[in-house]
This record gives sequence, C-alpha cells and structure tokens, in this order.
Amino acid sequence: MSEARMPPDGRINDRERFQDGRSGSGEPPCFAALDLGTNNCRLLVATPTPGGFRVVEAYSRIVRLGEGLSQSGRLHPDAMDRAMAALRVCADKVRRRKAVRVRAIATQACRSAANGPQFVERVRVETGLNLQIISPREEAQLSVAGCLNLLDRRESAALVVDVGGGSTELSWVDLTGPELDVQARQFAAHRLPIKAWLSIPIGVVTLAELYPETEPGSRAWFRAMVDEVKGRIAAFPHAEPMRAIFEAGRAHLVGTSGAITSLAGLHLGLRRYDRNRVDGLWLSDADCEAAAERLLNLDVTERAAQPCIGPDRADLVLAGAAILQAVQELWPCDRVRVADRGLREGLLLSLMSERNRRRPRRRRRGGRGAPLAMAASA
Repeated sequence: MSEARMPPDGRINDRERFQDGRSGSGEPPCFAALDLGTNNCRLLVATPTPGGFRVVEAYSRIVRLGEGLSQSGRLHPDAMDRAMAALRVCADKVRRRKAVRVRAIATQACRSAANGPQFVERVRVETGLNLQIISPREEAQLSVAGCLNLLDRRESAALVVDVGGGSTELSWVDLTGPELDVQARQFAAHRLPIKAWLSIPIGVVTLAELYPETEPGSRAWFRAMVDEVKGRIAAFPHAEPMRAIFEAGRAHLVGTSGAITSLAGLHLGLRRYDRNRVDGLWLSDADCEAAAERLLNLDVTERAAQPCIGPDRADLVLAGAAILQAVQELWPCDRVRVADRGLREGLLLSLMSERNRRRPRRRRRGGRGAPLAMAASA
C-alpha cells in the first residue's frame, strides 16, 4: 500500500510517514484514492467525517489503457501515454490538496500485460505515484466496500457486479449477518460477508474487441456477447449455496460501472448526466432490457450523441449491457441498484479506517459512533 505525505515537488515519499492526522494548515486531513483501470483513470480526494467521508475533489478520464491488449498481450505506447497524461493530473491534484495518505492501484490491464510492471515503474519515476497492482480478490472486496450504502438490508443477499474495462468482478454478499454493521474504526474490506466471488477477464473493452460491431443493431451480435459472458460465469460452482435465496426473490443486484450508469441515464432520459439521480437508482429487469433495446436501435454516432454516453463510451456501452444481461439471466433478480461508486470509495474507507485503528483511543461517554455504512456517499 502506498501511503505518504506530499513534499513540495509533488512526489510521494514513502519515508515521510503521516504523523498527526491533519494537514499543515490545521484543516481536516485529505486522503486520496486513485484507480487506474483498463478504460478509466479515476481519482477521489476526501476528508473523513464521523461516519464516512466528504469528497473535496474528483477526477475521471477515459484513457483506454487496455486498448489492443487482448490481441498483443502488451500495453500499447499510445495507451500508456494517454494514461500518463491523466496520472500527471492526478499527482498534481494530490499535491495541491496536501493529501496525507494516498493509495494508487492498478487492475486488470496492468495485471495481464507483459509490460505492466515496467509501466508501473515508469509511473513511479515520472509522477512519484506508487501504483500497486492489486489482485482480483481485493478488487472485488473494495468494490463491495464502496457500495455498502446501496445494499438493501431488508433482503437476504446481494450480487455486486463491477463491470470494468478488462475484467468483471462478481461478489455474492450475505446481508443477514452482523458483519455489515461494523463501526468505522473496525472496518476492513476483507472482513465483509462475501460468501463467493468470481473475476472473469472480460470487461467492456475486451468484449468489444472480441466481438467488433460490424452491423448496427444486430441482435445476433449482441446475443453472442451475452452468451460469451454467460459461458465464463455459468461453470462457477461456489455461489450455488445462495441459489435458493435468489430463486425465492430475496436478493437484488448492484451494478457498478460507467456502462451501467450510462444505461441508467438513458432510462431516465437525462439531458446531462446527474449523479444525484443515477447513484442509488433502482431498475427493474424490464427497464434494463428496454434500455439495451433502445441502444440496439442506434448506431455508434447516434449513441455518441446521447448525453449520458458520449463518444468515449459509444462503442462500449452495449458490451456493458451484454455483461449485465448475462448476469441477470444466470442470477435473476427483480431489482438492480445502480452504483455510481465502487472501488475508489472502498479504497478511501479502507485508508480512513486504517488511520482510525492506528490512532490512540480516547475514552468518551456514550456510544461507539455512527456505523460506517451511514456515510459512504460523496
């Protein structure tokens, strides 16, 4: 884990450890979480609150780091340059915010690329950011942690689906146990009641490259993508003990990805993307199918003109819809909750709870404080 204070030149110096928990100005300390994925580079900077955190700066840029990776097995120089440009912006924002702790992670593209470690070293040398390539298991845990507020505790189980650019993580979560009621000081992502998890090396970028769109609106092309994903998931046996809960209608899905939030924006008919309306939105199976059908009736140019899709996602959004449909067909649920949150939020909660555990305890009267799940929202 990369934790550090930011010296004047903006580089992260692991020898300068966080000491007092506050920035030099006396303001609440800032924490930074950076997620470099196959498609996006995302940063959140936040300050802790009694039950969670408050975002003070957010940044997201589509860099397509994994473009062509499925064919070559290597990160392309142009893709690395795009990612470097975004990472320099992130490093500057972290420096200006005087973040006292930083964690920067990389996922499937860097995990699978033959030159992934070399790229990570380049990032360290040129920006001072110490990228850590995390495992699929930790990626799944952090995604669930970031979506805690969206789990409907009236149900018995939830399936959290994190659709990335190069991989998709599925986590089957038990909603009946006490583990979700943890206080902020004791929170740890690896202790969440995830009963089974699966990572498949298929995301929106890899699926779109595997099945290039040759004819707009082709149902056969879309069906082929759905069946490809179903084939990767269907043989997974470890979630079967939870099958009865889903068949009894006591479970729901949570979908976190840019493709799924784009579907939600399309469903709402938004003229511009509005996180406050999308994050936490409930969609039915019929809503998801209708949004996918509407997209199939548009060509790439028409999809790019949609306010909640744009040119950067126009050729990827149907791949995301196909992944979601594959999951829904294998694990049917009446409701899907849309999450405009996930990995970065989970990183922030983990950083802040770790800081709480390291600080000396103070005796105080009354309760133990607000449950962590009360304030993951930005």
